[in-house]
Amino acid sequence: MAAQFGRRVVKGAATTAVAALAVAALSASQAPGVTDTPQGRQNANSQPSPDVNADDSATGNSPYYTDLPPLNTPTPSPSASSDTPGAAGDAEAGIPATVLDAYKKAEASLAGSKPGCNLPWQLLAAIGKVESGQARGGNVDANGTTITPILGPVLNGVGFARITDTDGGAYDGDTTHDRAVGPMQFIPSTWEWSGRDGNGDGKKDPNNIYDAALAAGHYLCRFNWDLSDSADLRRAILSYNNSTDYLNTVLSWLEYYRKGTHEVPDGTGTLPSNRSDNGTGGASPGPTSPASTPPSSQSPGGGSTSPKPKPPTTTPPTTTPPTTTPPTTPSPTPTETVDHLEDAGTGKLTATAGDTFAEKISARTETKAGKAVAKVRVRFTITGDTDTTFTGGESVATVVTNASGVATAPALKAGEKTGAFKVRATVVGRTVSGLDYAATVTARQADALARTADTALTCVPGGEFADQVEVKATYKGAVADAVAATATLIKTADDATENDKGPYFKDADGKTVRTLAGLKTDKDGLLKLPKLYADDTEGTYLLRITTTGGATLTVELKVAAAAS
Repeated sequence: MAAQFGRRVVKGAATTAVAALAVAALSASQAPGVTDTPQGRQNANSQPSPDVNADDSATGNSPYYTDLPPLNTPTPSPSASSDTPGAAGDAEAGIPATVLDAYKKAEASLAGSKPGCNLPWQLLAAIGKVESGQARGGNVDANGTTITPILGPVLNGVGFARITDTDGGAYDGDTTHDRAVGPMQFIPSTWEWSGRDGNGDGKKDPNNIYDAALAAGHYLCRFNWDLSDSADLRRAILSYNNSTDYLNTVLSWLEYYRKGTHEVPDGTGTLPSNRSDNGTGGASPGPTSPASTPPSSQSPGGGSTSPKPKPPTTTPPTTTPPTTTPPTTPSPTPTETVDHLEDAGTGKLTATAGDTFAEKISARTETKAGKAVAKVRVRFTITGDTDTTFTGGESVATVVTNASGVATAPALKAGEKTGAFKVRATVVGRTVSGLDYAATVTARQADALARTADTALTCVPGGEFADQVEVKATYKGAVADAVAATATLIKTADDATENDKGPYFKDADGKTVRTLAGLKTDKDGLLKLPKLYADDTEGTYLLRITTTGGATLTVELKVAAAAS
């Protein structure tokens, strides 16, 4: 035992030395100001706590691997044309093939859906390394699903956060408390809204590296964070696990992987061994080591080396009964005290397509006695046939209540689909009735139209008008972009029926058309109509343009023979 303890001390000292060097290197590189000091933790607002905002993270602040990368620079990545799956290089720089493919596909997906996030796949690799040792060294099947489940410790408040069951055991198999699940270690309540289908099989499985990597990417890219900005990068990582030690460890691996990686076959990746809880938290988020073999009780020569048993010591009877310590009952979490949700003064929710809703949704968590409850996670979910999202492009947002028990959702951004929809507020980890908020998106509109030129529009019989009609739409004096419009050649100012003679447009086949529907103003509020043609009938004619919102403009057209 003494020998084992000695080896642990030496290994721990070496790890500490490497950590100090890595943090020093980070301080001088891409992550200025990130240091593991009390002041640094205060500045980063990342001091970990077992019971504060733990469920307001991807992992529930579960334990993670603390192994740091080697100090030497890894071998640069092979070129894209390389067909060698196991290219030579430092062992720690090797990432299992399927896992690496999942990270790169997630990066490509986010580059299309959220280009402003600038998510590097190396960040996903860094988090995957720290959370699960790259899915236990790439222990996944051909579809990317872990061959054996990867579960974090039971979050029962004993040494960790206390998060009561939120999924009925569907993801983690535990119907009493939650556990972090899969290669990217999502807790069930976070996966419920952040889960993605990354491999196109129609399922969102936290145990699948493609699904988990894409979900992690979207999680890191919420709130319009730009991960090329060091401040946003730190915020995103701390939101995954609220610890400065975690932040520094992830940044160390990020820098390491940026300098070069190579692909290795699935199942052959290196496995980390040091955890933030020193392995005392029960189930490990990474690979479980075989049980240690006890020292042999036989000497090399076959004789027993165990000491002879001593006779038992007789304890004299005592007249004092033993003291029985009553079992302790853990105090209820704030979530467990919530009885109901109340609206916290949300106003009318309406916006024009493409605009941001002026009003934000607010809900308050209360006890049965009506007392506000702080530090409770409230989930807001957009439902219905709508493309409206919260700021950042998500349809679900989770917010922790403040000291007044109020959770305010991010601003709603109206899409192009008009009509009514709902936003539902629910308490995460607590079965109480939700609140539904009705919202409406109205069509873009204009209240004024004006021509951009004042030249007379004239044409000879059988000819074509030299100038095309162009108008500008405004709403309350501002540019009215993407507003629907219709242009019709009408009979008279009092009769908006389509005329059957006089000027006309041509369709794609060259046929006569006197009504154009489905028109839209451009980003500058401009609408330029196609060329107009004249038949053989002379006279003065009218073109009427109308928009959503009631803007109307009537333009005069003259068809007359050329002056002799």
